[in-house]
Amino acid sequence: MIRQFLLSLRITWQNFSAAKLRTSLTVLGIVIGIGAILVVMSIGASAQDLILAQIRAVGSNLIGILPGAAEKDGPPASAFGIVITTLTNDDLDAMKEQSNVPHAVAISGYVTGNAVVKSKNYSKSQTFQGVSADMINVENNTIAVGRFFSVVEDEKNAPVAVLGPTIAKDIFDNADPLGKKIKIDDQSFRVIGVLEPKGSSLISNFDEMIYVPLHVAQKNLLGINHLNFIRLRVDSEEYMAQTEQDVDTLLRSRHDIPDDEDGDFSIRNMASALSTINNVTNIMKYFLAAVAAVSLVVGGIGVMNIMFIALSQRIREIGLRKAVGARKRDIVMQFLFESMTIASVGGIMGFLCGVGVVYLVGYIARAQGYTWTVFLSWDMVVMALVTSTILGFFFGIYPAWKASKISPMEALRYE
Repeated sequence: MIRQFLLSLRITWQNFSAAKLRTSLTVLGIVIGIGAILVVMSIGASAQDLILAQIRAVGSNLIGILPGAAEKDGPPASAFGIVITTLTNDDLDAMKEQSNVPHAVAISGYVTGNAVVKSKNYSKSQTFQGVSADMINVENNTIAVGRFFSVVEDEKNAPVAVLGPTIAKDIFDNADPLGKKIKIDDQSFRVIGVLEPKGSSLISNFDEMIYVPLHVAQKNLLGINHLNFIRLRVDSEEYMAQTEQDVDTLLRSRHDIPDDEDGDFSIRNMASALSTINNVTNIMKYFLAAVAAVSLVVGGIGVMNIMFIALSQRIREIGLRKAVGARKRDIVMQFLFESMTIASVGGIMGFLCGVGVVYLVGYIARAQGYTWTVFLSWDMVVMALVTSTILGFFFGIYPAWKASKISPMEALRYE
């Protein structure tokens, strides 16, 4: 058995050596296919983990209210950047009355803008958020130095700002930012606090955010009187559904919308957001893997092609082997062994190249500040080797069958 295996291996090596360039190009097709699938699956899993971890870090007992109606499981129009003004500060104030939404423990309104931020040695366009004083409890943030602004400061339009740790370092380097002034759209704000790092996601970098009081952002920076969205934290996950119903009832009453009509707002919770994002990222991951698999099929066709070329060049050899006693199955086994060896070598090289790309992407992502986890498992190793071997077997069957049908008389007459 071992002797037969070594003999087959020697014959395979001799045939490959006789056509190095052709064999290398065939192996390259398998390398690209296996490597592409591995990279898509691994990086897809890493990106999915990053997004979901970021959402879980915020909390699973959060409810978001966005302006504009939406299908039950679809995103509201405001999620695509369309400006809708149906959510107001009065709605926010009504939700803060405990009798209306009894299980809400923290509520904040949000508006977002972009402006040039300046200090002594800094000038750059940055995203800022106007938020309620309770935002720090809604988002479960922690103050690193200083403090967050108060309800009174929000209501009196106090020009104060709280910085994410990254933007604080960018603006003030290693100096203490407390008490110093920054200008947002040429309006002066005093820095009163810096948040603890919270990391970044593919959606946004929270550590680079500048927070100012909601009313200041609406009146002095954006010139609007509506909200981009409201977010509230529920005291327990078991009251999520009840709280959503309380918010729905309250807003329908305030906006004079009957129960049998679509509302001009959308309510979403973190659990449904996690489920939706998980489904979407899974669909994208497997779709891209299917696209990458096309290149693997092309590689398999390359294996079949090179085996047919080998068949045309080895007719006399096959005839001679059969004339001295070789059976059809011996010829079939030799051809299948060669096609599977080509594909397996391509699979191993594809796996190694894929691993290199996956770790390179992970290194770059971490250098950019993302909490990136590389996902590689033994399943992927087995997948690469088994898939490539099966591919070589499948695409080697027909050339092997053709080779086994050659008769010694036909082969000896072949020029």
